[in-house]
Amino acid sequence: MMACEKNNISQRFTRVSRPQTNGKAERVIRTLMEMWHDKTEFKSSDHRKNELKRFINYYNLVKPHKSIDGLTPIEKLITYFFPKSVNNA
Repeated sequence: MMACEKNNISQRFTRVSRPQTNGKAERVIRTLMEMWHDKTEFKSSDHRKNELKRFINYYNLVKPHKSIDGLTPIEKLITYFFPKSVNNA
């Protein structure tokens, strides 16, 4: 919440236990379960936390996404916010 306030970002909340209005969050959870949690054996809570960080980095920085033209999420953000620097590189 503090990060949102600091960056002048407004928050919107969905109703509790209402997947119809919480589709994006539900999809993120499903993706995490299918691609990471169900395929990994965790030795401890700390191990799970570290593996989650590794997976999030992989998902956002390495894995191409079909829905954004084969780019990684970070590549999409860079091309969106800095289109001239990417085109001139």
